[in-house]
Amino acid sequence: MNWQSKLCGTLVLLLCQTLLFGQVKSQNYSFEFYGGTFNFEIETSLLPQVDAIPSEESVSFFYSTLNTGNYHPVVDALIAYREKHQLSDWLYYQLIRSTAQQLSPKAINYFRYTLYKWFLLSKTGYDARLALAGNKIVFYVRSDEDVSDIPFFVVEGKKYICLNYHDYSKIDFRQNVPLPVDIKIPEARKAFSYKVIRMPEFKPEDYVEKDLQFSFKQKMYHFKIKTNPQIQSIFLNYPVVDFASYFNIPLSKETYGSLIPILRENVKGMKQKKGVDYLMRFTRYAFLYQDDEQIFGKEKRLSPEQTLFSEFSDCDDRAALFFYLVKEIYNLPMIALLYPTHITMAVQFDKPVGDPIVYMGRKYSICEPTPQNRDLKLGQLDNKWSNSSYTVVYQYDPEIRTE
Repeated sequence: MNWQSKLCGTLVLLLCQTLLFGQVKSQNYSFEFYGGTFNFEIETSLLPQVDAIPSEESVSFFYSTLNTGNYHPVVDALIAYREKHQLSDWLYYQLIRSTAQQLSPKAINYFRYTLYKWFLLSKTGYDARLALAGNKIVFYVRSDEDVSDIPFFVVEGKKYICLNYHDYSKIDFRQNVPLPVDIKIPEARKAFSYKVIRMPEFKPEDYVEKDLQFSFKQKMYHFKIKTNPQIQSIFLNYPVVDFASYFNIPLSKETYGSLIPILRENVKGMKQKKGVDYLMRFTRYAFLYQDDEQIFGKEKRLSPEQTLFSEFSDCDDRAALFFYLVKEIYNLPMIALLYPTHITMAVQFDKPVGDPIVYMGRKYSICEPTPQNRDLKLGQLDNKWSNSSYTVVYQYDPEIRTE
């Protein structure tokens, strides 16, 4: 072999080695997410090992490693999926959680799992922050909405709500004061919304059938509705939001199609008040009652679809379901009345029934969707509330309906 051939072979070998060792390695991930499949890839250099015990140094190391790497493919994939499926912020956060779980399983390294959630939520535009409380990592996001039952802190007049408080149910933030980690992320500017105005497009096979029945005017009505167990996981850690947000959480497509058309058909021949009475008694008697304290140990408001799925529900849950049914079938003006330990609904008819509730110049008739000591008719309020004060916590006017 002459020297030219040897030189050519050497150059080819060097070129192959350069290509081999210079190649960027990536990992591909894929998982089912509420009716769709989310696919993404990430470079292995963006999977740094981080100690399980939180520290400011580890946060800085993690952020610096990911921020100087090519994180754009996973961020772009998240944004594209959010836009394609029109995910509300709460559902998008569930996608972020599932993505972080793929990258760093929660049970193995909770700190690292939380860092991925923070990084991905921030890099896709949300003003998310971290703080250290002893040996715990606390994850916050800015929100301009009224959210209760979880801690928040205020920075420069802006409210940041804790997203992972449910993981620290026994922590006392008065004793373990969270100390913010000062890392500025230019992309993280947007406030987070807890409003859920659209449910995912679940697959039909994700649903299960549930039998419901109740009696109205000496006639028994039977229903086979479709409910989706995934609804429970979506709202597992959903906080107590304001009533306007809570009352406007919709049903998913399959559940809606299995219930609303049947209810419309059943009330088609009834006068309006009788039809609302029918919906009131369906909401009151088709489900078993149990207080939230007995089930969850705290206040927990179920969405309409959760109420349809669950074995038990209380007054908040039934008020929201009744509101949704009346809105969809009759679209009448309504108000929600909050008593010291109870919530009920009132509907505006052409002519009020019973002693009306007068609010902002309009007359509303009580429609009690929760079982009481006696079988209340339209316009009747249980005696134990008749002398109690109430607050109107939500007013619905079809003419100025906003979403």
